[in-house]
Amino acid sequence: MREPVISFQDFSFQYFSQAEPTLYNIDLNIYPGEKILIVGPSGCGKSTLAHCMNGLIPYAYKGTITGKLIVDGKTPEESSLFERSRKIGTVLQDSDGQFVGLTVGEDIAFSLENDLVPQETMKETVLKAAELVDMASHLSSSPYELSGGQKQRTALAGVLVDNVDVLLFDEPLANLDPLTGKTAIDLIDRIHREFNKTVIIIEHRMEDVLYRQVDRVVVINDGHIVSDSTPDELVCTEILRSLGNREPLYVTALKYAGIKLVPQMHPGYLETLDIESIKAPLAAWHEALPLHEEQAPQEVLLSVKNLHFSYTKKREVLKNISFDIRKGELVSIVGTNGAGKSTLAKVICGFVKESKGSVEFRGQDISSWTIKERSLKIGYVMQNPNQMISKPMIFDEVALGLRIRKVDEDTVKAKVEEALKICGLYPMRNWPVSALSFGQKKRVTIASMLVMDPEVLILDEPTAGQDYRHYTEIMTFLRKLNREGITIIMITHDMHLMLEYTHHAIVISGGEKIGDDTAVAVLTDEQMAERANLKLTSLYELAMKAGLSDPQGFVWQFIDYEEARRDEIQAL
Repeated sequence: MREPVISFQDFSFQYFSQAEPTLYNIDLNIYPGEKILIVGPSGCGKSTLAHCMNGLIPYAYKGTITGKLIVDGKTPEESSLFERSRKIGTVLQDSDGQFVGLTVGEDIAFSLENDLVPQETMKETVLKAAELVDMASHLSSSPYELSGGQKQRTALAGVLVDNVDVLLFDEPLANLDPLTGKTAIDLIDRIHREFNKTVIIIEHRMEDVLYRQVDRVVVINDGHIVSDSTPDELVCTEILRSLGNREPLYVTALKYAGIKLVPQMHPGYLETLDIESIKAPLAAWHEALPLHEEQAPQEVLLSVKNLHFSYTKKREVLKNISFDIRKGELVSIVGTNGAGKSTLAKVICGFVKESKGSVEFRGQDISSWTIKERSLKIGYVMQNPNQMISKPMIFDEVALGLRIRKVDEDTVKAKVEEALKICGLYPMRNWPVSALSFGQKKRVTIASMLVMDPEVLILDEPTAGQDYRHYTEIMTFLRKLNREGITIIMITHDMHLMLEYTHHAIVISGGEKIGDDTAVAVLTDEQMAERANLKLTSLYELAMKAGLSDPQGFVWQFIDYEEARRDEIQAL
């Protein structure tokens, strides 16, 4: 009988600073060579479980432990953090937080230098690890010059040089575009198979991880393991949706069609799904749904015309970009990492000046407008709210822009309270910002823009790192703002968000606009998806496999059906 490499036995953990345990009565065995996916809502205990595995608990984060944890045959009392790191290598969500070297080669070599490995042996080992992750040609590059995917591969190589048996990935897809994420999952899968590593992945984007097979999916909620099963078994249940986790879109579509999923149909992966068993009911649902109807377009609000931009003379970041955004639209700007999406937003807001071309608002060229003047019409919300917030109290933070403009206090009070009510923060108006969750802080930054009465709101990755429940809360709130007349532009890597919430998508690749169409048209166009590092929606792939008469129309029908369901739920 195999011995587990990691074994939790009736294990509970409570941080010293908290009144209640974070993990309760965990029983979990992970065996050598397994690939495990761990999912669950934000704050459920996933990261704490990972910290227990890699030794940060109890060696770095202190607390009360009951039960038993055995890693490689040893309890924490019988080993050290150094010994644990020799067994389990961790690749963090934020690769920047893991870099210590000035070059890729130095960073990969760090642990070998600490072990006083001879230089020739070190160079040989570093080169082998770099070749394994396709980074051999970047050994002299600075880690901070790399793309998100390259940074992640560098961090992985730095772990692989120690030849650890267990690889632990903490949200490896959070900051990657869809195709780069697909490449990352391919790489993890190849290392798992070729080197028989034990792999543990913590991730919100379950459908993207299940692009390759995993042995088990462990679902955690409120510190308890609520499911430990194969993907085929898990997607047949309602566990994921009941906990606010996003199940694969094609699975949701099958359930909406009234199809009873059973493990024997192998529904955990689209590639293994028994298509013949679902063809007839899926086609019947498709035929019964009303056709999608486009709404009449409104006036053009924002126009970008023949836009060029360069940070330096050597490289042009934006090249001849043109598009129109109409009043009341909810638009997504998507594309590869480093394509120029955030730079485009900075040019629109006036943070940087275009080299050529123009930005027009209601037909008026605003190239001569100051940042202050543009901010009265266009609000910008950064991905990380902590980088925007500068006041300790919520009310003062939201009021800051108005006070800078010398608005009288009675008006400030009225406008701030109105914005806080819209954002669901009015009961917390006198709270310190430090008492808020990440999602609530994001709402504070949005409220601080709303008080300025912008007609356009630009958000950079509004749902990055959020579980499905918080993602839904944020997007429901943004749809409410949109229906109240605010035009919203979102820069995103999230294809679910793009598909389900934004009908208009602008696609940027290599600094050029390569697409400007509906989100459905973009995510059902194979050539477009490949050029922009996007991923075809699994809804389209399901429709194609099932031989439906109008695959693109099926995707539209799914979106309309989901939108109607959301509206019904909110009305209750």
